[in-house]
Amino acid sequence: MAGTTPKARAVGAALRKAREAKGITVRRLGEELETSHTTVSRWETGQRSPKPEEVAAYLVVVGASAEQRDEIIELARDPDGAHWLSVGMPEQQRQLTTLLEVERTASRLTVVSMTLVPGLLQTGEYARAIMLGADVPANEVDTRVAVRLGRRDAITRAEPAELNAFVWEPVLRQRIGGKTVARNQVRALQTHSELDNVHLRVIPMECDWHPGLDGTFSIAEFADRGPMVHLENRVSGLFLHEPQDVEVYRTAVAKVADNAMSESESSALIAEMINRTE
Repeated sequence: MAGTTPKARAVGAALRKAREAKGITVRRLGEELETSHTTVSRWETGQRSPKPEEVAAYLVVVGASAEQRDEIIELARDPDGAHWLSVGMPEQQRQLTTLLEVERTASRLTVVSMTLVPGLLQTGEYARAIMLGADVPANEVDTRVAVRLGRRDAITRAEPAELNAFVWEPVLRQRIGGKTVARNQVRALQTHSELDNVHLRVIPMECDWHPGLDGTFSIAEFADRGPMVHLENRVSGLFLHEPQDVEVYRTAVAKVADNAMSESESSALIAEMINRTE
């Protein structure tokens, strides 16, 4: 069964993490399961969806805990559904793990952000201010900030993903974290926009209606499989991968782009904002 869905990737990432934690090779695992190592590899990359009983056997071989087995086996049920909606913890945590894997393997990422600086472009201080404001438990903040900053590897690695970021102008004028944190965040945006693979465009306040006003969303595209869309809010997250759903958001991006400033205009605006605060 072909498994190019977000949930199939989540299962694959969880399996790979469990195997690597025990130091077992893909080839050895295949021998233990009496299946080919290429099948195991496809499970781990989400290209093929293992059955729950295959997941159970895999996890026995790698010595996963009972709690870990229950969680991953549950995740492996109905991995090829039309969409994946998560509500509350730990389901949202599973989606975050999948989002990290998506960004790690994507060739192109498109983000339309109407409320905050996109996560891939956030500074540590800005991310921390958001988390503290959102009442994230104090003992979790450092770890979550580190994870947020780690996402940036998607656009700075040796073979980085292309990032097309559309950010609403008011986002740049917010004072999240205070004046200094906000100013440093805008400076960081200027620095990131100078990367060849990062294309930052500002959506001006004075523009007509466009689909971005419906809310923030992102599209991930891959060299070897179909694209997917991700949406989230404070209590839930949603992955879409069906072609007709993805096309709706691709059309939305085109309409947002029609209303956005050019890259050079956006760069000039950001430079002007920085100069005014110095």
